[in-house]
Amino acid sequence: AEDERFAEEFPYNETPDQMQAIQQTLSDMAKDRPMDRLICGDVGFGKTEVALRAAYKCAQHAKQCALLVPTTILAEQHKQTFIKRFAEYPIKIGAVSRFYSPKQNRETINQLGSGELDIIIGTHRLLSSDVSFKDLGLLIIDEEHRFGVKHKERIKALKTQVDVLTLTATPIPRTLHMSMLDIRDISVISTPPHDRRSIRSYIATYDEA
Repeated sequence: AEDERFAEEFPYNETPDQMQAIQQTLSDMAKDRPMDRLICGDVGFGKTEVALRAAYKCAQHAKQCALLVPTTILAEQHKQTFIKRFAEYPIKIGAVSRFYSPKQNRETINQLGSGELDIIIGTHRLLSSDVSFKDLGLLIIDEEHRFGVKHKERIKALKTQVDVLTLTATPIPRTLHMSMLDIRDISVISTPPHDRRSIRSYIATYDEA
């Protein structure tokens, strides 16, 4: 029932692909072996909601969830989304990135180690040697290919112990799917949400205002 309540608070209708990706992810998390699932889908196709449902499931089992992102801006965007979506729940969310002072980051990392935080969102700062979790259950990685070799090694080490959900907007050709199937399970979200507007990108000069 709690699951349904959280799902119903999603303000949109799930697309069939998105629903399937959510179900596959949650069913992986219920298995004994650690999950290693890759969610492919264009920007705005609803990958974040798959991540939110997984994070919710993880928190229900009283384990911590870490969301690893390649940029500071993305960390902030995800933080706002997660805070908004978990507003009605007793789940504590923190973030580490260059956006915060070293002192703030240290405090957040201490809260993570003591188990005060349920969900942590951060850039590669999360992979530093001084970061330890009280009980990590789920690692969500946004665009894994944008992390360096050293970071990928650390990710690889974590993968053997916890559930891992990777999100990517990079299209993967069908043939590559076939060769990758041994490595990880893949969910493809190829249907855009109803009334989705196309993404418009701009290059503009930096302006404080």
